[in-house]
Amino acid sequence: MNINTLLAFDFGITNIGVAIGQSITRTATALPPLKAKNGTPDWYQVAVLIEQWKPDAVVVGIPFNMDGSESEMSRRSRKFGKRIQGRFNLTCYEADERLTSFEAKEWAGKLGHHGHYKSKPVDSMAAQIILESWLNDENNDIL
Repeated sequence: MNINTLLAFDFGITNIGVAIGQSITRTATALPPLKAKNGTPDWYQVAVLIEQWKPDAVVVGIPFNMDGSESEMSRRSRKFGKRIQGRFNLTCYEADERLTSFEAKEWAGKLGHHGHYKSKPVDSMAAQIILESWLNDENNDIL
């Protein structure tokens, strides 16, 4: 399978970060986040994203605990990825997303974003970090 364009998701209960990237330059760009209700997005909005960007595959960040063990959010993120795969017939890859939200907040702070992250979420920045890390992982032999 030739993978050129990928959508990445940083799963969350109220916001789901989204980024688009491509394998040639191994870079990604944050897109507006999706709103979610208890982790469930508006699937129509997801369909619109997929129709607009036509990704070859998706990457979903899996928030493992610091010791590498599973958490409830890990299981929910994995379930979200399986739903995307089932609904849209897209291959879904998983990426370890430990500390990406922390890194996104640091990055946002350097760009002048300080304050309340509920009103100005950094979820899509986290999705961008997840995707760029996945694209640049030397152990990733998929690309």
